[in-house]
Order: sequence, then C-alpha cells, then structure tokens
Amino acid sequence: MDVAAPNLETAAGACPAFEVIEPTRQTSPFVFCSPHSGRAYPSSFLAQSRLGPSAIRRSEDLFVDQLFDFVPALGAPLLVARFPRAYLDVNREPYELDPAMFSGPLPDRANSASVRVAGGLGTIPRIVAEREEIYAGRIPVAEALSRIDTIYMPFHETLERLVETTRRAFGFAILIDCHSMPSSVRPMPGGPKADIVVGDRFGTSAAHHYVAMAVQRLTALGLDVTRNKPYAGGYITERYGRPRGGVHAIQLEINRALYADERNFVPHAAFGHFRRILWEFASCFAAEVESELQRPAAAE
Repeated sequence: MDVAAPNLETAAGACPAFEVIEPTRQTSPFVFCSPHSGRAYPSSFLAQSRLGPSAIRRSEDLFVDQLFDFVPALGAPLLVARFPRAYLDVNREPYELDPAMFSGPLPDRANSASVRVAGGLGTIPRIVAEREEIYAGRIPVAEALSRIDTIYMPFHETLERLVETTRRAFGFAILIDCHSMPSSVRPMPGGPKADIVVGDRFGTSAAHHYVAMAVQRLTALGLDVTRNKPYAGGYITERYGRPRGGVHAIQLEINRALYADERNFVPHAAFGHFRRILWEFASCFAAEVESELQRPAAAE
C-alpha cells in the first residue's frame, strides 16, 4: 500500500515532501534513494531560521536527485526527498533530538546522547555546514514531533515498501543510497580527495561481492574511489542493510566539485558529462547483477 507524502508549503506553492519515481515495470533488483537533495524550503521554516537563503542551503546534497533521474529508465525505482535536510534528516534514527533546541520536554524514546546529536546533526539538525546555527531560538517540541510523524515516518515506510517489494520479486534487493560531499573532504588528513566514497558500514550492510563490483565499475570509469573513509554509511545504510536477509545497502558519496558550483549552488558545465558517467556505472552494475540472476536458469 502506498503511503501519501504530505505537502510542503513553500514560497513557490505547495509540493509533495517526497516522491517515488517508478519505472514502467521494475526489471532490476535495485532501489535508489536520494534523501538529502531536497530544496523545497517550507516558508514557516525559513521564518524560524536565522540564516539567509544561501547559508541555509549548505547542507544540501546538491542536485543528486537530478544526477540519478535516469534510474527509472533502467527498471528501478528512485525515492527522492523534496524537503531539505536542514529541516529534517531521514538519515538519522527517528528521535535523535537535542533537548537544548526545543521548548518543552522530549519524549522518553528520544536519543539525546548520540554522537550525531552532539555534533548538531540530529533528526532535526541544529546546524548546517560550517557549523552555522539554523534557528534564532528554541522551537516547540510538538513541531519537531510533527515533522517526524508526518514526513520521516511515511518516508521510511515508503522506502521499506520499495525494498521489500524488490526483495520479494527478485529474491534479494540492492539499495543504493545516494549522497554528495563537499569537495574539501579528504579520506585521511593530508590525503588525496576522493571522487566517490563507497560505504558499506565496514562490510556489514552489503555482501563484499556487490561492494567490490560497485568499486570496480566506478574505478574503471576513471574515478578515484575510496571505501568507508570518511563516510561508511548512515542510518539508512545501517537500517536497511541486511545481507543475510537478502537486502544489501550501499552508500555513495559524490564529490560535488565533479558536477556543481558549490559556492553558487548551480550545476556547472561538466554536469551532463558526469551524469552520463553515473548512468554508465548504474547500467553496467545492474546488467552484471542481472546476468548473475539468469545464470542458474541458463544452466538448467
């Protein structure tokens, strides 16, 4: 059963908080997700924020939804967040909340002791990139819980449905969680900048076979790829990656400088070229996995 996404009221009008872009027919055991590329900012949220229109956008995974908009043509669904990460982060536990941010007591189920909350990046973030505070003052705890109830929970119910439907149809599912990272990020202090970081929660969220396949495909396309450093995967990878249960979750972190002007929040001239590289990666990866599915049948 499909879960309806609530509308966000923005200066440009109402829009759905998230969207599933489905293929005409799913022919691939993949599900793609872009949870941090949303750029539909609710008017009420902007009124609460102390940040200007550029500063508030610094936590966006710039245009990742557009980089992967070809996915349905490959026979796989794409789940896209339209709400911004600064408003609500679905790559966190549902109640990673900082009590100092809210007026009123948090529910007992809140996890206020996580490292992510301490860093200001809980389910309701306190900061954007460069550690700039989002809010001018405390916000009502009821508002935070409303965002979780009306957007976070339906988003994850939708992702769970997509993954489980895929697993039942093909016997397994591969979730590709798509993100971008600032170009300043380095895998190790003083080390080279990576083009893409492939995360599998240090070998726990996906079978090594599929992770190695992804790394090999990306490397063959001329990209500098690292694994799990500095990003091993967040809550989505951790929650959905159940290799023994037939669900493999892999996170991709893409260097924004490859396709966007980070300062001005616009795609640059290489955007189309890099999108074609990702299309080639995804199509070849999917074809290789699908050929493995067909081998036992061909041998009978």
